[in-house]
Amino acid sequence: MFCSSPGQYWRFNINRGFSAGDGFAEWKVLATFETSRFEKMTLLSILVSAVVGLGVTLLAIPFIVRVLAKGARFQRATEFHHRDGQPVPRLGGLALALAFVAIQFGVGTQAFAPGESRHDRWVILASSLAMFALGFWDDLKPLGAKRKLLGQILIAGSVCGLGIGIDNFKIPFTDHIIPLHGWGVLFTLAWLVGITNLINLVDGVDGLAGGISLMLMGLLAYQCHTPMLQLQAAGMAGALIGFLWFNFPPARIYLGDGGAYLLGFQVGLFSLVSSQKGTIVAALAAPMFVLGLPIVDVALAILRRGLRGLPVFRPDRRHLHHHLLNMGLSRRQVVLSIYGVTLVFLVMGFVAIWSQGRLIPVLLGALALILLLFAGKLRFSREWFAVGRIVGNSISMRHDVQYGLCLTRWLALEGQRCASLEGLWPDLVFVAQHLGFSGMKLTLADGARAWELQESAGRPAHYLRQEIHGGAFGVLELHALAAAELEPTPADAGRFAPRLADEKLFNLMGELLAEGWSNAAKGWVHNDRMPLKFSTLAPESHRKFTPQILPPPAADVGKQSSRH
Repeated sequence: MFCSSPGQYWRFNINRGFSAGDGFAEWKVLATFETSRFEKMTLLSILVSAVVGLGVTLLAIPFIVRVLAKGARFQRATEFHHRDGQPVPRLGGLALALAFVAIQFGVGTQAFAPGESRHDRWVILASSLAMFALGFWDDLKPLGAKRKLLGQILIAGSVCGLGIGIDNFKIPFTDHIIPLHGWGVLFTLAWLVGITNLINLVDGVDGLAGGISLMLMGLLAYQCHTPMLQLQAAGMAGALIGFLWFNFPPARIYLGDGGAYLLGFQVGLFSLVSSQKGTIVAALAAPMFVLGLPIVDVALAILRRGLRGLPVFRPDRRHLHHHLLNMGLSRRQVVLSIYGVTLVFLVMGFVAIWSQGRLIPVLLGALALILLLFAGKLRFSREWFAVGRIVGNSISMRHDVQYGLCLTRWLALEGQRCASLEGLWPDLVFVAQHLGFSGMKLTLADGARAWELQESAGRPAHYLRQEIHGGAFGVLELHALAAAELEPTPADAGRFAPRLADEKLFNLMGELLAEGWSNAAKGWVHNDRMPLKFSTLAPESHRKFTPQILPPPAADVGKQSSRH
């Protein structure tokens, strides 16, 4: 039986236990009294659990920031798409994991209803910590998308093997239940892995993933029909309040993959357990309402990358929060705006639970209407509705994108082989030429290097400036002719990609080139631990022989200069 409160759950079991025999009225009065006392005890336990979670994070995070995050073994190389100028530790998930363990062993051991399975408690604990460990490992040392996905599938599969999953499907508005058999395993894997990655993908701006997860934990604390799950969800909500104290813009600590994996997996797992093996649609549908905006954002990102030939798991800066930042909103304004829309969806989630799923079709219609109204207010979202044009433009970019990915991967590998960044500069020019750029300037700590096609002087051109890792890895400035009016000379025939006249293609290829330089410089710094300067030479023992590929002579292609 699905119940939205602990009092209702216990009242049902007590009345059922004393529903026969003499003196039923007397027993019913005593049962009601005991139920009222249990309700008070449960509310107190929920409050204590939230306070425990809050206290652990408030104590743990300052220690993590001061001590652990300063150690070299707990630092990870910066990624191109994380552009914060100051280094911020990514170990916030460690504090949340400690809070979860404290809740489990400090408060959760006291909350078991008659007949409630202790087996589920240990499965939730072990699998949640395993998912956190997978993400935490990636925070310390990148594992790659494929390895992380494989690990997620294995952890979710172990949950299925231990008896938690979607076994049945109840048709809405009827009492008919359909056994899913083997399909239930696939649905369970898709649910757990999907929600886990969804929270991780949302974690793109300070406080966003933490705030949405806080709303989800509040919803689950109301939805869960067992005291154990209620205390766990309430405790994690308290922990997230403490975490947001340090994560709200400007953030002093990040959630990291470990924290995002832990929260996403728990949201999926708690909703599974509270749905009583999946027979109640509302238990699974309610969290989806809260995640309505992230689901649309991620779906568009996957579609965009797939059509353009980019890796599906490749991060970019074209998510909803990036567009809002580009409109001039501050980080706080972006987060609060998304909070406001998500709060409306949170109310829908509560209504879905309260109606036991009967109002889900109406709520879905309201959700779609709100999303359309929200998109209509944003200028950048209007192009989403021109589906045919978007698909055609994206498909036409596929060849150029694949070519760009190939060249930038080669550039990244060259970064591990060059004796100096001065020697890597000609390789960067080589890639820029073949991608169709007409000019480029790279500025490092000890000076700048520039290259430009002679034929492009004085012509209208697109311009892009990339501060790589806040300028720590240099500033890259790129130019490309705004009109495809410059024809290659006979000596250049077959060596240049089509001119980057299209502004969207120019920005995309510029991002690929900047990412390639970032990976090349990161490989050079990682191997040699040297300052990022043109003049710095790597130790002789780290140099590898590689034939140097020089750009075409200046007389044929352009001119190069050094500016100090």
